[in-house]
Parts: sequence; structure tokens; C-alpha cells
Amino acid sequence: MPRLELGAAYCSTTVCRALQLHTAETHEKPEKENPFEGRIELKTGQNPFWRMGYDIERFVGYVNEGLLCCICRDVLEDPLQAPCEHAFCALCIQGWLVHHPNCPEDRQELHTATLRPLYRYMRNDLNRLQIRCSNQERGCEMVCSLESVDRHERECEYSRISCSNSGCPIQVERRNLEGHLALCEHRSRECPNGCGYAILSIEDLQHNCIAELRTELELLRSEMICRVEETKHEMESRLDSQRRHMVQKESFLQNEIDELKSQVSRMMSDVHSLMAAERQHRQDLEQADLEKRELMELLKNLQKECRISSADGSKKPTNARPLTRLESLKRKPREVTVI
Repeated sequence: MPRLELGAAYCSTTVCRALQLHTAETHEKPEKENPFEGRIELKTGQNPFWRMGYDIERFVGYVNEGLLCCICRDVLEDPLQAPCEHAFCALCIQGWLVHHPNCPEDRQELHTATLRPLYRYMRNDLNRLQIRCSNQERGCEMVCSLESVDRHERECEYSRISCSNSGCPIQVERRNLEGHLALCEHRSRECPNGCGYAILSIEDLQHNCIAELRTELELLRSEMICRVEETKHEMESRLDSQRRHMVQKESFLQNEIDELKSQVSRMMSDVHSLMAAERQHRQDLEQADLEKRELMELLKNLQKECRISSADGSKKPTNARPLTRLESLKRKPREVTVI
């Protein structure tokens, strides 16, 4: 037998065995009466291992053989295509490639990296298929395109959803949810006695307003004490940090003050020295000015006497006193330091 035929025969046998096992598991678990319920669970994120293709019996009209998964033989769901153009559901082929690095149809080498999306025309044909709602057994008669079935089932009135009341384990159809909420034992309502508590219906007889309020008061007191202690510790830590900072700042400022005082003291000493020198200099200038005036006065007197002597034409003895004074004043300026 040629190798290709052997591979095809092996593949057919493998697929048949897989289908037989799937059928046997379905019959062994009678609690799953709806064959599509598992797939609905996957869409809500509960059991991803059940979603392997759409059951062909859900479709209305003819379904092309090329739109069936080569592994599960259901209609393709999240399809991927091999380079050899065989198409598979994403979960089917990914599970297959974990143990078999080849195509289940023609045994050609195949890896996850070589898988690619389905051809556009095949994708369009797949999306146009008409499919019944998975809630058909509950009474939904909706038939829509495969492209929009997920959106419909998310909003279908026959879909089973969990009760919105906390702690309630019951699942009901969406259309019956309002009636269930009105009777649910886990529904909450405000206490009719005016304590303000929201109580559950099953706790109605056990509810004691005074005890509940006391418990709430103790909880609030404990919480308040904890918050006060936390705030106290936080404030003490903050104050201690600020205190250390202020001590360091004070020490730094005190050092600066001492340095400034030292500088001021040196400057005052210099100022006093300069003031004393300036006073001495002023006194010397005043003395020099006085002597200058005396000298000018003596010169005037001497000139006057000379004119008188010239006019009289007489030879009178010259007064030696002004000359002596003049010589004394001439020597004096040499002793004065002029700044």
C-alpha cells in the first residue's frame, strides 16, 4: 500500500476512534442533556476544553464538506489552516500538535507557527451559514448567521445566567431572572424596623436590630481606635523628624550667627582704628591751616613794613621777631604729615 494511502487510512481510523470516544463520553454523562451546553460554558470562560467546533446538527441547510474540521468533524470554530490547505478548529489542531508534529489528514510536517487564518472566501461562506441558537431545547427558535450567533446567545432570553444576589448558587434563564430575584432567599432589603441594615430574606427572623447596632458600634469603635493609633504614630514620627531637622537647623544658624558676630567685631575694630586715624589727620590739618594763616599774616606785615621803609628812605633796624617766627613756620610744615 502506498505511504499516502497508509497515512489516510491511519488518519481515518484515528478520527473514527476519536468520534467513537466522544460519542461514548456523551452517553456516559447523561446529566449533559443538551449537547451544546458545554460550548456555551466555554463562551462564559468556564470550560475551554469542550469547545471544539459547532455541532453540524444545529445548522439549517447544506454545509459544505470543506467547512468541517478534519479532526472533530464539526463545523469549524476559530478556524486555522495548514499549508496543505486542510482546515481545523483552533483547539483541535493545537491539541493534536502537542503529540503529533504533522497534519492529521496527509501526514505532512506541521507546526503551530505554520498555521494561518482561513481563506477569506471560506471565512465568508462560514459566516453566512445559518445556525440554530444553542438554547433551542429550552424554547428559543432563533436562527441566525454563524457570524452573529455569539452576540445573540449573550442576549438570548433562554440563556442560563447566575443570580445576581451574592451567595445565591442558582442559575435561571434570563427571562425568568426578574421573577427569581423577587423570591430569592439571598435577596437583601432594608430592615423594616428602621435600623438601616440591609438584611437577607433568610435572616429576617434572626435579625436583631439592637444586637446588630451594638456589633456595628463596636466595629466602628475598634476601627476608629486603630485609625487614631495609626494617626498618632504617624504624627509622632513626623514631629520627631521635624524636631531633629529643627535642631540641626538651629545648630547651623547658631554657627552662622557666631561667625557673623566675629566678623562684626573685627569690622568694628577696623572702624575704630580708621576713625582715630581720621581724627588725628583732621587735627593735623586744622593745625596746619592755623599755621598757614599765621604765616600769611606775617608775610603781609613784613611786606607792609618793607613798603614803609622804602617810602621813608630811612634805614631802620629790621624787626627780627617776624623773621624768627617765619623761619619757625617754614620748618613746621615739614613735620606735618599730609594724607
